[in-house]
Amino acid sequence: MKLIPFLRPLLEAAAAITLMAVGLRFITSFFASKSRVYRPTFLRQFALAFWPLLCLGVGMPFLMSFFYIGTISTYELVLLILLASVVLGFSLPALLLHAQYYARNLHTTLVFDPKQNVLEVYEERVRIPFSKSDLVRVEWVTCTSRRMFWSNYEYLKLHLQTGEVLTLTSLLTKLAPVAEFLRNTPLEHRQRWFCIV
Repeated sequence: MKLIPFLRPLLEAAAAITLMAVGLRFITSFFASKSRVYRPTFLRQFALAFWPLLCLGVGMPFLMSFFYIGTISTYELVLLILLASVVLGFSLPALLLHAQYYARNLHTTLVFDPKQNVLEVYEERVRIPFSKSDLVRVEWVTCTSRRMFWSNYEYLKLHLQTGEVLTLTSLLTKLAPVAEFLRNTPLEHRQRWFCIV
């Protein structure tokens, strides 16, 4: 019980710092020019993970009741299990996808400017040389449902003639403009319920 009063100021400070950081990023985005270089930035990650984290944050205090499992009735236990399954069922799949996409594209940089006909991919700051003619096929995988927390997670796989496969996830940017740019290549658009790379 002594732990709760200690955690509250820490959580309030963390929430205030996060709110200030997001607010500053939002305000400075008005003065920044439109970038053509895409990386897994904080703002992009926050936009994708906002609803799963909010769901988890709202449900976590209720899930703490599992520590008092010996003192609650069967009816309360059933309600608690239902609530836990809803909270975890909505938030955990999106957070798992987010972690997988982050691990995949942590060191990836996409340079994309359709007006200048530029599409370049860098891994660890090393450019992967290819052109549209080097693409054997392109897979664009999107989520079947548009109403789930993980619906915005999608990816593009660029299969090169060398046998190399470049994976671009939605953690970098929205992939619809990139897929539109690659429409004259052998583009396969597939939909899945859960877009695991």
